[in-house]
Amino acid sequence: MSADPTATPPPYRWRWLILAVMLVAEIMDLLDASIVNVAGPELERSLGAGSVGLQWVIGGYALTLGAGLILGGRLGDRYGRRRMFLIGLASFTATSLLCACAPDIGSLIAFRLLQGTAGAMLLPQGLGLLRENFSGAELTKVFGIFGPVLGLGGIIGPVLGGGLIQSDFLGLGWRLVFLVNLPIGIAALVVAAKVVPRRPGDRTVVVDMVGAALVALSCALLVLPLNQGQEAGWPLWTWLCMAGSVIGFGAFALRQRGTAAKGREPLVTPGLLRKPAFTVGLGGIALFFAGLVGTQLVLTLYLQIGRHFTAGEAGLGNLPLAVGTAIGGAVSGAVLADRIGRAVLQIGPLVQLAGAALLGYELGRLGGSFSIWDIAPGVVVSGIGAGMVIAALFSFILAAVDDHEIGSASGVLSAVQSIGGSIGVAVFGSVFFADARSGDFASGFRHALIAQSCLLVAFLAMTFLLPKKGRPEGDEFTAGAGEGTDEGAGAGAGESAGDGTRRAVA
Repeated sequence: MSADPTATPPPYRWRWLILAVMLVAEIMDLLDASIVNVAGPELERSLGAGSVGLQWVIGGYALTLGAGLILGGRLGDRYGRRRMFLIGLASFTATSLLCACAPDIGSLIAFRLLQGTAGAMLLPQGLGLLRENFSGAELTKVFGIFGPVLGLGGIIGPVLGGGLIQSDFLGLGWRLVFLVNLPIGIAALVVAAKVVPRRPGDRTVVVDMVGAALVALSCALLVLPLNQGQEAGWPLWTWLCMAGSVIGFGAFALRQRGTAAKGREPLVTPGLLRKPAFTVGLGGIALFFAGLVGTQLVLTLYLQIGRHFTAGEAGLGNLPLAVGTAIGGAVSGAVLADRIGRAVLQIGPLVQLAGAALLGYELGRLGGSFSIWDIAPGVVVSGIGAGMVIAALFSFILAAVDDHEIGSASGVLSAVQSIGGSIGVAVFGSVFFADARSGDFASGFRHALIAQSCLLVAFLAMTFLLPKKGRPEGDEFTAGAGEGTDEGAGAGAGESAGDGTRRAVA
């Protein structure tokens, strides 16, 4: 008796192992985005890393990750997501080993840039692989698992990093924060090679390498002077580089429009850049995450350099921020976003501003003795406000785009989020170290809080231009599933509204 050609094929039997491998890959990225924050003093003692070197070690990873995310998604569309996932995972693991073996700070920076590039090839494939192997209620359950697990991964990054450094196992010190990836990455690679099914890519997909190069060059021209400018005294070349980055991004937008007009597939759907609410949202994401990532770095630096916390203590010192972020995210996601709409994006930064004011007051009252509890109230309040924004921001920005553009839009938002974090590391690190060089660490922290407050006020103004209601839950999981289309490219670039926010807690 012949089989019914209309019958639905049975689910792939190894699909839940695929989910496990995807989660491991995402958690590895989250750990590497945050775990190095507590390694500053150790890098200074071991490799002679100065303030600029530390900023490059931390922010360089986010820079190349963000600059390559969209390209990584398009490569997955063309060459197959399984192939690109395995290449990305192997490269990520190998560059982790290179980072651990770095003999000097210049080598470590170079290897971190390569590690971010490997992450950009790895991460975009996960969402597409899950869509290929799950459907219906199971797919909804999968994304329900993603949020809490990845949130936990972001929270434990500094704690794990601090614990590893303080343990100083075999005298390896800071190198352990990279070596921890080796057993995890190798195990994930073996499992992925076994369980991820082989599916060919679409060789008709054209990869715009010129556009990708323009994005990478423009990002480098922006972050380079922000990292080096203060120490160099802001010479002419720093301003020329920043001007060149603006020209580069403009050239990229024109190229995407021209590519689409010729009937070819651009890296980014040009229609997105003609939507005022979406472009405003891009600016808002860059400002918000620059402030969030930058102040978290300054908190860690203040605890270690200013208050002589050990790496383990500094890692635990990040817990009040993580707890506050989790509380704010839970309240926003479960209650406020649906009930009050866009107003949640305005209440969130106001709560953050209140937290920054409280934290500044607490810093002014500190005496000789100090514990994390002296500043915990302000840090928790700031975290609550941040969590309120994080849980809802992507949804409101994506409400401004058409259904067929969601995939591409999500990839762009995730890339801008990562690049914004890199900019935050450069700017806020420079602000803090300007005062830290004279030994006034509390003033450095307060000035960073003032800088964050300015960004929050600008972000607050931008929120009034976003849609009043977020995209209905679940839309981002069904859109962008096509192959070789804008949606498929976006799925590769990768990250849904829900997944895109998962890096914030890092």
